[in-house]
Amino acid sequence: MMKLDEVSNMIFSDFFRLKSKEKVLIIMDENKKKIAHSLFDSSRKICDESVLIEIPVGRVNGEEPPKDIAKLMKNFDVIIAPTTKSISHTKARVNACKAGARMATMPGITEDIFKRAIPVDYEEMKKITLKLKKLMDKTNDVRITTDKGTNIKLSIKGRKSIPDYGDISKKGSFDNLPSGECFIAPIENSADGAFVVDASMGTGKLKEPIRIIFEKGMAVRFLGKEAGKVKSLFKGMPKKAFTIAELGIGTNPKAKISGKTLEDEKVRGTFHIALGNNIGFGGKTSVPIHIDGVVTKPTIWFDNKIIMKRGKLLI
Repeated sequence: MMKLDEVSNMIFSDFFRLKSKEKVLIIMDENKKKIAHSLFDSSRKICDESVLIEIPVGRVNGEEPPKDIAKLMKNFDVIIAPTTKSISHTKARVNACKAGARMATMPGITEDIFKRAIPVDYEEMKKITLKLKKLMDKTNDVRITTDKGTNIKLSIKGRKSIPDYGDISKKGSFDNLPSGECFIAPIENSADGAFVVDASMGTGKLKEPIRIIFEKGMAVRFLGKEAGKVKSLFKGMPKKAFTIAELGIGTNPKAKISGKTLEDEKVRGTFHIALGNNIGFGGKTSVPIHIDGVVTKPTIWFDNKIIMKRGKLLI
């Protein structure tokens, strides 16, 4: 396994392809200082201007950072955010990328995930991820089943998928690190059926599955012993926060179920559905929350073509 500083060096040299005259902003909270300082030290080896700034620990994934930080983000070429909660699907992140920043978020990152799941065979992962994108982009309808009870249909007709494989070198680009998924914003009113989450959903590893019933794109019922904990994350949120936001399929061969959404959703052989915000990747729901539910060993059809059988990709 690579050392912390070796992975940090790789991120700036290989993924961002950072140049000496560029400006770097590193956004951390009090729980992620060691990783943030490693990234800060690596960035200073390459560029003349690097800034490390601390924000409060977020309450939920998708919560906006402080307004002064959101404004500051527009002034940097490269931004990386090792934080406890995700700012991936926020207006601040979207606006920073629109201003030209290349940005990576690392919500919930741990040293183990950092050192194990970031250094992978990126050419191989890129090949699989782009195959998924090609198929997704010409698919109208998706059906997913699992042995534990998932049986859901949804539409992605006309939407464009996002391939996530670690290239953050182009102006305005965005990625998670570790990377390794292809994801898309489904048509908001299209999801119907049962979604049985057996890996994780916002509160760490699940001890027992949660059964979520979708009707016309909305999660209308949460069933199971741990359902209350997940539903409590939406306290105070508008009703539209329960709208289906994302369908993603993991492609990272070194990721494993850890209870951290950042890693779990990248595990090859899994899929995830999210509720909440998706304005950053082609959807229409703007709310301050984004919660992913990760499912293992699914069977997935794109229109009438089976592309995964019990967790094994067939593409």
